Amino acid sequence: MKRNLKVFLPFLVIITVIAVFHSCKKNSGGGDSNPRLQVYLTDAPADAKEVWVDIKEVRVMMGHGNEIALNGTHPGVYNLLDLTNGKDTILSDAEIPAGTISQIRLVLGDNNYIITNSGEKIALKTPSAQQSGLKVQIHQDVTGGDLYRLILDFDAGKSVVKAGNSGNYLLKPVLRVISFVPSGGSVKGVVTPDSVTTFIYAITGQDTVASTSTDASGNYLLRDISAGNYTFSYVPNDTIHNDASRNITVTLGQTTIVDTVKLELK
Repeated sequence: MKRNLKVFLPFLVIITVIAVFHSCKKNSGGGDSNPRLQVYLTDAPADAKEVWVDIKEVRVMMGHGNEIALNGTHPGVYNLLDLTNGKDTILSDAEIPAGTISQIRLVLGDNNYIITNSGEKIALKTPSAQQSGLKVQIHQDVTGGDLYRLILDFDAGKSVVKAGNSGNYLLKPVLRVISFVPSGGSVKGVVTPDSVTTFIYAITGQDTVASTSTDASGNYLLRDISAGNYTFSYVPNDTIHNDASRNITVTLGQTTIVDTVKLELK
């Protein structure tokens, strides 16, 4: 049967890894929280009818040997061409410990194949050397309170390889890191008296971009706010204290510590 070779024209698959790293210390909400990792999958158009990838597991290597399988992974066979024009799908959503991400690994199953524009189904075999998963070296420190976005480029045009004269086709993924950057900053502080629950609003212009409330100790923390200048409004949940406000600058990838806000009696 004649094979449609147009299917192997280069196209890119982008895996967007969004890591929300929460502080491991006591913060607003009244408890310890771990970093959180979300993995999204999206695609660019290709000259093929369907491209199916069997994703079983997403794993991260922390430090020099602590490999973690992300509990929030959604295994399945994904048609990458369903994920074009800005669409994406979440592959994983799980907590991970703070520290250093040295590697991320996508574990594939055996049900990988393409459907050509003429309707022909071609199985993609995975070489034994790649059966342990698709590994990408990261080597990035991650700290609490920041949101990081990791974008990986999956060059599927180079990843589909004809195996000599055997008639077989191999899936030998070519991955590279496009970027690993923090997407915002965080703001934390304390409001007194702590006996009063206070609502905190981050405002720019006429828009409230984030909000939270104090915990039982008066602590609060707002995560992943875009860099810029904000007015923070502090609104106590009682009738005897005045509202308060502060002008606060949020810096990309950093946690801004606000001086203690002392609510005054009316």
